[in-house]
Parts: sequence; C-alpha cells; structure tokens
Amino acid sequence: MLVLLGFAMVATFMALIMTKRMTPLLALILVPTIFGLFTGAGLGLGDMILEAIGQMAPTAALLMFAIAYFGIMIDVGLFDKLVNWIVRVVGHDPAKVVMGTALLTAVISLDGDGSTTFIVVTAALLPVYHRLGLSPVVLTCVAGLTNGTLNIVPWGGPTVRAAAALNVDAGDIFVPMIPSMAVGLAVVFAFAWFLGLSERRRLRREDPLRWSGKDSLAVADLDGGPAGSADASGSGRGGRPDNGPGRHGGSSGDPLPTGTSGASGSRAGVALLERTAADADRSDGPDMSDTALDPDRDTLRPKLLWFNLSLTAVIMVLLVMHVVPLAYLFMIGTAIALLVNFPNVKKQAEVLGNHSSSIVAVVSMVFAAAVLTGVLTGTGMVDAMSSWLVDVIPDSMGPILAVLTGIISIPATFFMSNDAFYFGILPVLAETGAHYGIPAVDMARASITGQPVHMQSPLVPAILLLVSMAKVDLGDHHKKVLWRACIVSLVMLASGVLFGVIGIYN
Repeated sequence: MLVLLGFAMVATFMALIMTKRMTPLLALILVPTIFGLFTGAGLGLGDMILEAIGQMAPTAALLMFAIAYFGIMIDVGLFDKLVNWIVRVVGHDPAKVVMGTALLTAVISLDGDGSTTFIVVTAALLPVYHRLGLSPVVLTCVAGLTNGTLNIVPWGGPTVRAAAALNVDAGDIFVPMIPSMAVGLAVVFAFAWFLGLSERRRLRREDPLRWSGKDSLAVADLDGGPAGSADASGSGRGGRPDNGPGRHGGSSGDPLPTGTSGASGSRAGVALLERTAADADRSDGPDMSDTALDPDRDTLRPKLLWFNLSLTAVIMVLLVMHVVPLAYLFMIGTAIALLVNFPNVKKQAEVLGNHSSSIVAVVSMVFAAAVLTGVLTGTGMVDAMSSWLVDVIPDSMGPILAVLTGIISIPATFFMSNDAFYFGILPVLAETGAHYGIPAVDMARASITGQPVHMQSPLVPAILLLVSMAKVDLGDHHKKVLWRACIVSLVMLASGVLFGVIGIYN
C-alpha cells in the first residue's frame, strides 16, 4: 500500500504541475498532505513535516543569502563586463546564445554547487534572452541538463555519497567515468544547438521584420529598443506587453508599422531604415535598458569593481574548501557587500527589498518541498519504495545488475533524495550484485548516471532556484527537459558499458 501511495503521490504531483492545474508551491503542500492522511498518519504529519523543515532550514538560509549576495553583485555591475563579452562572442545568433549558455554553465558547474551555478548563469544570460526574444525555458533546460551531467564530479555530492555507502574511493568511481561524462556533455551540447536553431526559426517565423538574416538582428523597434527585444511570446520589450495597435499594428509580423498613412507612413519607414542601419553598426550587444543590467542604474559601483570581484573570488574559494558552513559564508558576504557598496542604511534596506520577491519565491518553494520529503520519509513510503525496487529484480538479471542499477537510478533519484537512494537502495543492490561477482565500484559508477534527471527533481532546491529566478513554470521546464535528461543519462550509462567501466558479468 505504501509503495502504491508513494508512486501515486509523485505521479499526481507531476501531473498537476505539468498540466498547470496547480502551482508547484500548492502542489508540494497539498498533494503530500492528502496522501499522507491516506497512510493513517493523521496529526502525526505535523511532526514529520516540522522535522523535514528543520533539515531544509540550512539550505533555505543558503539560498536566501546567496540570492541576496549575487543580487547585490548584479546591482553594482560585477557581471556587466561578463555579459558584454558573452554577447560579443555569441553575437545575436540564438543558436550561439544557447550554446553559450551550455558552455558557461559547464564552466561554473565545476565548483560543484548547483545553486551558485544557476544564480550566475541566470544573472549573466537572462537579460540577453529577454532582449533577443528567446524563451527562458530554453535557458533553464540547457542549464539544468549541463549542470546535471557535471553533477557527478567528486565534490558535487552523489559520487561522494556512493563512495561512502559502498566504502570505495571516490576517485575510483569518477575518473573512469570521465569519458562517459564527456559523451553526455556532447549530447547536451547537441541538444543546446538544436534548441538554438529552433528558437532562431521561431523568431524568424513570428517576426520576419526584425529578423532579416539567419543569425543576426537586423531591424529595431521604433521606440528605440533592440530588434530582438520581444519576450518568449513575441510581445513587448523585456517581457512587457505591446502598447497596442498604434505601435506595431497588433502583430509583430506586420511588414510596416500601422497607425500611420501617407507621408507620415513614409517618414516612419525612413526612420525604421535609419534605425536598422544604426543597429547594424552596434558592437556592444543588445540594449540592456530597463533590465537588471541597465547601464544607467544608480546602483552601479564601478570604482569598487576590484573589491567586489575579490570578495566574490574569496567566497568561491571558501565555498569549494568548505571551511565554514555555506549559509554562514553567504551571510557574511552579503553583510560585507552591503556595508561597503551601500554605506547608507536606507539604501541598504532598499537594495535588499529589491530582491525580496526572488528570495520569498525560492525559500517558500524549499520549505514547501519539505512537506513532500517529510511525508515520504515519515510515513515510510521511501523505505517501502526502496524495498519494492530491490524485490522486483529477478535473479536471472543478476549478471546485468550494474546496468539495471543505472536504469533504476534515473526514476529513483528523481522521486527521492540522493541520500535516500545512495544510502538506502544502493547498498542493497550492491550486496545483491556481489553474489554475481559484480564489483561495488561498478555499481557505484552506474548509480551516478541518473544525475541529469535527478537535478530536475522538485526535491532539489537548486532547480527550484533556477526556475524561480528565470520566472519559468516548473511544469514547462519539465516538459522540455525531462525526456532530454533521460536520454543523456542513458547515453552516459551505455557509454560506460562500452568503455568497460560498468561491467556485465556472467
């Protein structure tokens, strides 16, 4: 019964958010509560959930102050030059921008912290996506896929858990899997390229006036904005709605602006051509006015650039070294950044207030996820699901148990935490595999191939942070990313078998 309730609960949650019948926040709270009552837990649900909230509190604190810190760094202009460099490299080509997203995510993911990676990538590239009219869902999809593939680095979490659970060396797990990880990244970059091509075709189809070439913005808005300033739906600058038919004639595909006639229409056409020529000569990338990277914002602190860069570098080094708890590290960093950049108390409150909506959105999702994890753990659903997974494997499949472990890791790490899988399921599978002569290290290597899918789970705070910062619906993200993540995981598993690091034993 607990197995059925557990899988039904997760399936119901996914169905509700992907069909947009309920927001993720509400689904995370209400669905587990209802299914928890069916288990007979009754008022005991309160204690289970409070215990889970206590376990989530450090993560919530980390995300809260990490968002505040990087938000301040965005305000003071730390990432402006990075964005300008990215725009110069990728130009106005959607395919190159999406490829740049994968590359930037891959580089930053090497620190092993998904939250930090998503904050930096979103801060650097979301304004570019808005200005070029690219869908932010593409950003979350590519960033999530790339980070999930690189999540197997030894300092990232799952590899260390697998090593600890099976008493093997983390290096023995990771190093032989590097070729498989490289193959997985190649698949991710292929997905990124085709997503970029799809976005290029969409933009040319929806607004041929603004896009006269395959890979460059050629026509500007009459109000002075950049050519590609429509949002993902093709309307307005930076996500703002159009000003009505007097501006573009009610359709982004109109060959000429309407609302004018005769000589005024000619003048408008001439102005449009002049604006086009001016934009063609621009080399500084898309206009960032009215975005978080507005070059005229009053929070810029160019004289403190080196201080802010040094402070961020120190925090990143300490983050990797794990010298102090990460939440406390970002608390200190946020306090120092505020004090140095904004000595005025009133301005400090104002700057923090500017990021309050992002903080509340992410932290509330983390604590809501605690309801799901609390019910799964407290009612015994996780244990029942783990035992069922082990029991359903027939003895005849013993020789390929390592491969089966990799396949099982794909849904299992999505439905439950890494701790539950690596410390609950993996040791039992490894013990069974030992009877067939399968080394524990092979089982460990197979178990980490499901990480591209795991990173998309609503139980992972980092992915909640990513979709919240990009203002993307979690259901929309899952529709685009899950099947691709499954392919990446299966490719990593298959390549591990082909390279001989995940064995099949007779």
